[in-house]
Amino acid sequence: MEEQRVPMVGPPHWWRSGPSWWAQEEQGRWPWRSTVLVTAFVFVGSDFAAEEQGERADLAPFARVLLLVAGLLLLWRHRYPVAVAFGTAGAAMLYLGAGYPYGPVFLTVAISCFSAIVAGHRRAAWAAMGTLWVGHVLVAHWLYQWLPPSGDSAAPWGQEGVVAAWVLAIVALSELVRTRREQWARERAERAQAARRRADEERLRIARELHDVLAHSISVINVQAGVGLALLDSDPEQARTALTTIKAQSKEALGEVRQVLDTLRAPGDAPCAPAPGLDRLPELVGQAAGAGLTVEVHGAPPPLSPHTDLAAFRIVQEALTNVVRHSGSRQARVHLDHCATSREFP
Repeated sequence: MEEQRVPMVGPPHWWRSGPSWWAQEEQGRWPWRSTVLVTAFVFVGSDFAAEEQGERADLAPFARVLLLVAGLLLLWRHRYPVAVAFGTAGAAMLYLGAGYPYGPVFLTVAISCFSAIVAGHRRAAWAAMGTLWVGHVLVAHWLYQWLPPSGDSAAPWGQEGVVAAWVLAIVALSELVRTRREQWARERAERAQAARRRADEERLRIARELHDVLAHSISVINVQAGVGLALLDSDPEQARTALTTIKAQSKEALGEVRQVLDTLRAPGDAPCAPAPGLDRLPELVGQAAGAGLTVEVHGAPPPLSPHTDLAAFRIVQEALTNVVRHSGSRQARVHLDHCATSREFP
């Protein structure tokens, strides 16, 4: 049904979920592509950093093992975000403690902590980054005397401010992404709930329409069938008239049922026939007359919107049906007013 379509709310899909391969990785697949890209970038960047930082220790095989371990740990960042956050932080601490050049090894820590915070493990990610920062302070200002490279001096304290700012930036960005994803999840849930509510309302509307159509038509058919059976032997002509009325009423009922069920067609399809309104009141009067009910109509149908016109038609139809089925009276009166649509019957 067309009214069940929910408009897109919030950022566009590419910003909401990222690239398609990234979205697939977050849905449970192993993040091979991003891990390979990050690991390759870390190796290339570390080689470049080693050339620029000649005072640091050369990239020995142990350094490359640490870089490889830190990169490969990212494969498990969606499944075990806490363990990966502490694992990459530990690999980075060993890398710095061994005196190897500063480089993109911190990128693995940033990605792992980012994934942990987005997954909801905020304290674990903060603890991992805090541990790395404390370890860097100890290595740069105290343990450097006993750690390679030999002859290294203490790092300036201003560098610690840069590291702290780097850590805070990662935390802030991760928290922002986590908050936005939670908001988008709530919006999706609200849209789904609204769609279900509209679907329930539409089902109730169709049920009411079918009830109104079938109850009226079947009541008329039932009365005419009784008349036909009673007069079949004594007055065949009157029985024929009753059967003709049954045929016409059943055809009318089938048409109205088909029209109600047209609302279940594919969105965008035009209805086969317009919805009934008070302009078809003479038909109701004729059907009621066929059931032995005399109906007096006072007033003219006022101009109404399609939905209101349909509701008014169904109200009159249901009222006449109730008179035929439940009242012993053979007369009814319908009063139409421009201020309100009402029905009166004795």
